[in-house]
Order: sequence, then structure tokens, then C-alpha cells
Amino acid sequence: MKTQKAKSARENSAIDWSGVRRRLDASRAVIEQGAEPDPAEKKKVLKERAKELARQTQDQEGPEESIEVAEFLLAYERYAIESFYVREVYPLSDLTPVPCAPAFVLGIINVRGRILSVIDIKKFFELPEKGLTDLNKVIIVHNDRMEFGILADLIVGVRSIPVVEIQPSVPTFTGIRAEYLKGLTNEPLIILNAEKLLSDKRIIIHEEVEV
Repeated sequence: MKTQKAKSARENSAIDWSGVRRRLDASRAVIEQGAEPDPAEKKKVLKERAKELARQTQDQEGPEESIEVAEFLLAYERYAIESFYVREVYPLSDLTPVPCAPAFVLGIINVRGRILSVIDIKKFFELPEKGLTDLNKVIIVHNDRMEFGILADLIVGVRSIPVVEIQPSVPTFTGIRAEYLKGLTNEPLIILNAEKLLSDKRIIIHEEVEV
């Protein structure tokens, strides 16, 4: 007698998960056919369907991808460079010219013991000058291999730009400028390819150049 009772208790405590799934599938089918299932079952099915729909929508849309850039003005044009590569902004002072250096290398500066070359990207891109400007800021960019300063008139600030708003190079941006262009926005804002600039060996001032 005790054995039969224990067996009965174990059978009652076991959950028939396959039966639960069958009932859930049947309830879905009833709803889709337009009939009225049990209210509790209907609520459960609708809740599960809402969760699945929300998950699918989230997977399709995903988070909006963007990049953070430091924006600056140079010769009345708006430029930007990814802030990931920007170490700091430094005032342009005590610039020492470097004999025999390329025209786009304005000179070198001492930043707390680090000797860095300062680059005029307008000259580096062989773009025409647009009159006198302030040229009083240096944006120090770096990666694990290179570090130098980029000349700027004014630092506008740091902001995020959605990737979908960045257009690839257009036909009017040709030659060396297009080569170092990450993209453009409608403003227009010229986003430079910092990694490409930092990898260019022409920017290195070789040791044989005497200061």
C-alpha cells in the first residue's frame, strides 16, 4: 500500500513538459483560426508572441552606430578627426622651424619633453591657401607608432556622428585629399582618416635632418 502511494505521489509531482508544449501550440492554432481558447491560455500565448516580436524587432534595428570626433576649423573649412586618436589640444608656441623639411612640416614643438612635428594639412593635401587665419592650436594625434601635431585655427568641440550620415569620397575630392578622407557629412564636415595619416612615412622627420 505504501509503495503504491509513493508511486502515485511521484507521478503527480512530475511535470509533463511535452504536454504543456502541445497545449501551447494548440492554443496558438486556435487563436490563428479565430476561435476563442481558454482566456488564461490566450493571454499566455499572446504574451509569448509579443516577446518574440519585440526581440525580432530589436535584432533587426540594432543600436545606431556612430563615431566620436574632434571638430576643428582650418582656413575657414570644417575638419574632424576621430577622438580615439586625439591625445590633447596644445597651444601653438615656441615653434622651431626644421631646415630641409617638407613644406607641410611647419616645425617642431616641445610638449612636456616630447619633441613633435607640427603639420599643416592644407599644405600636405596641396590645397590652396584661403587668406590669413589664427593658426594658434595644435591637435596632437597618435597611435602606437607615430605622434605629431595638426595645425588648427579653432577647436569646435567633440561630438558623435551617426555612421549613416557619413558619405564616402566624392569626385570633387581627388588625389591626395581623397586618399586621406574617411568621409563627408552634409554640412559639409571633412572627416580625416587618422590611421592613414599616422601611417604615412612622409610625415616622419628623419634623423639625418639637422635641427
